[in-house]
Amino acid sequence: MSGQGPLDPFAGEPDDLGDDLGDDLRDLTGPLSEGEEDDSGEEGFGTDGMRRGRVPQDRRPPSRVPGAAVAAAAPGPAVEDDPRFEEVVAQVLARNPEHRIHPTLDRVREACALLGDPQLAYRVVHVAGTNGKTSTTRMVERLVREHDLRTGLFTSPHLSEITERIAIDGDPITRAAFVRAHDDVEPVVAIVDERAAERGEPRLSFFEVLTLMAFAAFADAPVDVAVVETGLGGTWDTTNVVRSDVAVITPVSMDHEAWLGSTIEEIAAQKAGIVKHGATVVLGRQEEEAAAVLLAKAAAERVTVVREGLDFGVEQRTLAVGGQLVSLRTRGGLYTDVLLPLHGAHQADNAATALAAAEALLALPGGTLPPGLVEAAFADVTSPGRLEVLRTSPTIIADSAHNPAGAQALAAAIAEAFTLSRLVGVVAVAGDKDVDGVLAALEPVLAEVVVTRSSSPRSLEPAELGEIAEGVFGEDRVHVVERLDEALTTAVDLAESDFGTGGGLGGSGAGVLVAGSVVLAGDVRTLLARAGRRG
Repeated sequence: MSGQGPLDPFAGEPDDLGDDLGDDLRDLTGPLSEGEEDDSGEEGFGTDGMRRGRVPQDRRPPSRVPGAAVAAAAPGPAVEDDPRFEEVVAQVLARNPEHRIHPTLDRVREACALLGDPQLAYRVVHVAGTNGKTSTTRMVERLVREHDLRTGLFTSPHLSEITERIAIDGDPITRAAFVRAHDDVEPVVAIVDERAAERGEPRLSFFEVLTLMAFAAFADAPVDVAVVETGLGGTWDTTNVVRSDVAVITPVSMDHEAWLGSTIEEIAAQKAGIVKHGATVVLGRQEEEAAAVLLAKAAAERVTVVREGLDFGVEQRTLAVGGQLVSLRTRGGLYTDVLLPLHGAHQADNAATALAAAEALLALPGGTLPPGLVEAAFADVTSPGRLEVLRTSPTIIADSAHNPAGAQALAAAIAEAFTLSRLVGVVAVAGDKDVDGVLAALEPVLAEVVVTRSSSPRSLEPAELGEIAEGVFGEDRVHVVERLDEALTTAVDLAESDFGTGGGLGGSGAGVLVAGSVVLAGDVRTLLARAGRRG
């Protein structure tokens, strides 16, 4: 089988895909798609293999359409287009990538000052951490928006289109708005680039320019509150020029060691960089070593700290249609039977953290938020690329887990929320990750694994990934497929086989889990959505 280059893992047309899914994947143009939702309200199992709890009809997420497939999990091409969009995106992408850190905030501060410090024009919730920070960021934004406040949301990376990173009132900015934001900051970027060159420094990076664009777009809207996710670390992260009202740090674990440090303590010290005097600090559940570092920084900055497990947490949770019912305790009180349309204990923890952050921002001291608003906000929460069912018959699930801690949470959620008799993995991992740790965490829930590559240039070569996987799964359970579309088709065939390595029956209990990389999750969402629009 001929392999594709790392930047285009599913280009062209496969010679023989052999089934309906393969036929669907021949034409790769179009929007994203999401899976179907069983809406019977009866306890049991849906056609997607999910465990079903009982949820009254009036407690289900308003965005769910009974018995229907949701057409798009994330926005397709923006309605308001601009002929310069592709050109502008190419200019931004030509800059240094976001993971290439230049440890200084001086250039960003200089650019912000020239722009009139737009990042100071609104209240800010700043979110850092290793796992769960994107989901938590999205939950905080949705809670704030439910209180009739205009919101800005800045997250990274994106799954399908760069405009996803900057959202206003919950919607990604249009392509035309993206171009306008770039035009607004471009003269200042040119000045800062020129001054940096004179000092022998690199020009502003891809992520720095995007951050400036977000700050400017939020000020121009204008928004009342911006919920801002760090890109990498905290201390030297471009977003760390904000003056936050609330600083949130989700669980810290090993990841990005090449840039953040080789120990939990070193990584936590980088995340702690967002802790500043004047903010309330909300800490998700932390390992003891990380907690010590974070609390020391909080003490040095003389800030109020709110900790999961002490000041807030998940009191109870039960499986429900399309997610879980959770009871969340905060300093203000207890919020009971809140519908969260996301799977896994980790998402319940994220919800508790987000609620504590929103309460710190919006509630009176010691007070709670209106329970009805909290319920409505959480019922409408989405987190694309996080245990996301993209298709049924067979069930295809995409998740962005890319480090051991994330993969462990994913495996636990799969075992809890799904009843698939045979699950096959499609895995691609960046070469700088703990590949052994990710594979070891996924191994207990996978009958077999198909290793491939994502569209990221950092994606490990499939042959090398296959060798590592054989050490975890055994040679008979590992399949190496260069092209992503063929890897997905292979996984579907393996999942639906009546007699295959790992045992189990196929049919309606068959499933495919795509994991190992945020980029991979985005690639598969795009593949299936484009095929779905064609169909």
